[in-house]
Amino acid sequence: MNYSQLIQQLKRHEGLRLKPYKCTADKLTIGVGRNLEDVGISEEEAEMLLVNDIERATNQLVLTFPWTEDLDTARFQALINFTFNVGIGTVGKFVNAMALLKDENYDMAADEFLNSRWAKQVGQRAVEVAEQIRTGEWQ
Repeated sequence: MNYSQLIQQLKRHEGLRLKPYKCTADKLTIGVGRNLEDVGISEEEAEMLLVNDIERATNQLVLTFPWTEDLDTARFQALINFTFNVGIGTVGKFVNAMALLKDENYDMAADEFLNSRWAKQVGQRAVEVAEQIRTGEWQ
């Protein structure tokens, strides 16, 4: 079934909002009238959003630190995890850790990540990311 006309009509009637808002019934809503409080999102939709967010974090990381693409997959994706978590602005504040990574000094880079406020805030996540950076193996 072709929904193109219905989609256009619903966009006109509901509007398209890319950030959450309260609808006239005071429900948290997003997109074209998606009631987040009563309907939520499906696992498939959550994974689609996750893939988009991973791609965004990856692009930001590579644009800011082009050398990261040369890392092995496990280390590169550990940095994507970190970027996803803290944002590229904060990644840039990890000057020592990133310099050590660039120089392939993985042990010291991992220690830098672990000796940060971020590590204290996220606990086990930091341990896993740091060990992945240290070893080049998935944790």
